[in-house]
Amino acid sequence: MFDYFKGHITDKRKSSKGAFITVESSDTGYLMEVTDRDFDSCEVGEDKRKYYASLIHREDAMLLYGFLNKETRDIFQILLSVSGVGAKMGLALLNEFDVCDLISLVIDGNFKELTRAKGVGPKLAQKIILELKDKLIKTELPVSSDKLPRNQAMDDAHSIMLSLGYDNKEIEEALSRVMSTVEDKSNPEEILRKALTVLSM
Repeated sequence: MFDYFKGHITDKRKSSKGAFITVESSDTGYLMEVTDRDFDSCEVGEDKRKYYASLIHREDAMLLYGFLNKETRDIFQILLSVSGVGAKMGLALLNEFDVCDLISLVIDGNFKELTRAKGVGPKLAQKIILELKDKLIKTELPVSSDKLPRNQAMDDAHSIMLSLGYDNKEIEEALSRVMSTVEDKSNPEEILRKALTVLSM
């Protein structure tokens, strides 16, 4: 229903129930629950900012969640697809891990690290990995290339792109976007083909 809101923050408050901001857009104030990271990075009265939204409609309430980054909102919605993971649990995971770290942990099957998030036990962590690993591999959400196991294929593709005139920053950004979609991570040709597609956009 809503993709994002762009406006000024007129209020922010944190309690045992969570971190909340009020964003005024088109003369209407929208109350959003946000991650601790986003709460700490915004101030009342600052210039207009864009908040990507996720609306959850329950029998007894309509709840709005806001995120400064689209990728964070998207991974939040993916997390909610796991039975047993509600909005509070999704926010707890995003409070503990940034998007790149979280995706990498799921893809790598590192359930023990996921239990660092408040309220996430070993069984739920394993369930998150079981239900989301294949889904995340197929998404185009960013995975930091320096958090994925570095192999010879990635290094070979990196060297070829350097020889084509791309700089290290461009190459790393391209790799971070495509590595989660590469089926054969030992195949430098597949990595190179997908990275060059991103670089040519």
